[in-house]
Amino acid sequence: MKITLTLLAVILGLQAGFAQNLKSVSYKDGEQKLLGMVTSNAGKKLPGVLILPAWKGIDNEAKNAALELEKQGYIAFLADIYGEGNLPAGNENAARLANTYKKDFALYQKRIALALEELKKSGAISDKIAVIGYCFGGTGALEAARGNLPVVGVVSIHGGLAKDSERPNNPISTKILVEHPANDTSVRPEHYQSLVKEMNDGKADWQIITYANTTHTFTNPEAPDYNEVMAKRAWNHTLMFLKEILK
Repeated sequence: MKITLTLLAVILGLQAGFAQNLKSVSYKDGEQKLLGMVTSNAGKKLPGVLILPAWKGIDNEAKNAALELEKQGYIAFLADIYGEGNLPAGNENAARLANTYKKDFALYQKRIALALEELKKSGAISDKIAVIGYCFGGTGALEAARGNLPVVGVVSIHGGLAKDSERPNNPISTKILVEHPANDTSVRPEHYQSLVKEMNDGKADWQIITYANTTHTFTNPEAPDYNEVMAKRAWNHTLMFLKEILK
């Protein structure tokens, strides 16, 4: 009971911190209402980072990343990809909904582009914007690069790497960092190799960092496969990359 109460206190403390430092932002895709969040430094002229959350929508990992990025001098905006009323309940529903956007990549890119516009409205310098994404959002970060959205760089954190084989490999001007768990069974070897070929064919500025002894959601403290050492390294690599391309 003591451990449970302690954990509850930590969670409540995190939620209180999020409530104080992140502001809700309502925007739309046609008739679909979207509800994102932005850091409290919105309105200043600063480099910006768009955060694409994992397959269940905006979660604590994404919120915490936003707050940490604010401390580093970035305006961070958390994108709502699914829209109000569409958050999935359970992993099966989340997988089904995420796969819908992976197949309809044009819609995924559109929702990312709409969030980027909100980030700019929040004060982000238009030529100093990057995208980071977790899991499903990591796939979205790669889609931002594939779609040549107006960002300097993207970071895919334990993201899905696959792309429909019928889609051509096009030029990629966006700098790319992929943070890949070594033992992620959701990424097949052929997906990895196809991504490398895609980036080489596109003459992209890219790098992949593979983290030992890690499985899929290794950066999420609330996940059973969280690896604290590797998660810290991955975050430091993210900050180094963002500093290089945005400051």
